[in-house]
Amino acid sequence: MKKLLALLFTSILFFSLVACTTGNEGNEATDETEEAEDFTIGVIPSQTEGSMEAAMEELQTILTEKLGRTVKVDVYPDYNGVVEAMNYDKIDMAYFGPLTYVVAHANSGAKAIITQLIDGEPFYHSYIITHVDSPWTSLEELLTETEEVDFAFGDINSTSGSLIPSIELQDRGVFVSEDEHEFKTVRYTGSHDATALSIQNKQVTAGAIDSAIYNQLVESGKIDGEQIKIIWQSEPLFQYPWAVHADTDDETIEKLQAAFLGIKDPVVLDAFGASGFIEATDKDYESIRDAAIKEGIINE
Repeated sequence: MKKLLALLFTSILFFSLVACTTGNEGNEATDETEEAEDFTIGVIPSQTEGSMEAAMEELQTILTEKLGRTVKVDVYPDYNGVVEAMNYDKIDMAYFGPLTYVVAHANSGAKAIITQLIDGEPFYHSYIITHVDSPWTSLEELLTETEEVDFAFGDINSTSGSLIPSIELQDRGVFVSEDEHEFKTVRYTGSHDATALSIQNKQVTAGAIDSAIYNQLVESGKIDGEQIKIIWQSEPLFQYPWAVHADTDDETIEKLQAAFLGIKDPVVLDAFGASGFIEATDKDYESIRDAAIKEGIINE
């Protein structure tokens, strides 16, 4: 009987040890999985033409090395898709337009940490452009003949391609909405380069565009700058932010900022028309937030 009890006790002890060992191995596997979890970045489509694939692959490589974890960068089909991805915890970081950033900040607490430099400055403008053959040399002149103008905005969620110029036109009393205005027609092309090409090809009379992207399109030869003239520009706007999810820890933010500040790769910089990167904060986008509140896009 004693031998039987001893054998039973030994068996119970053996299986208990096996169970503990298996459980520890499972925890280690879980920890390893958590450590290896991908860091995902969503990027807005600032242009429709040309591939950003090589630049995004290079950016992934740089950030993967600096963060010590796999980084994946995906270009989304539209501005709103990136905001929704951040809202529903599908991405850890995003490259937003200023307007989409303040919307994401209001909805989910996204935090701006980096922006790009264009020719050494973290600013750009909204332009209104027209074909060189048009008779107008200023916005004031164009607005004296609004009934002759087919006007184009870019993406409806674009800061420079929609929000800022629409406010300017509202203040001048010629535009309320796509359906209520004094122009011959109003349309949304969906992107900055589509707007520029529409004007170059005389499909529209005038349109709004990001100044940095306009210059990039001219320099790359995608549009002929001699066929287009600028008739209005906005006040300076703070450049497009890279923003992290609200739950991102300080150590990760510091690593990301250091990684971006150190980027010298021309493939990555050229994809954004950038000369480098600089730290950014939410306060840099107060003027855009005020404009979004004025338009009823977000609440105070």
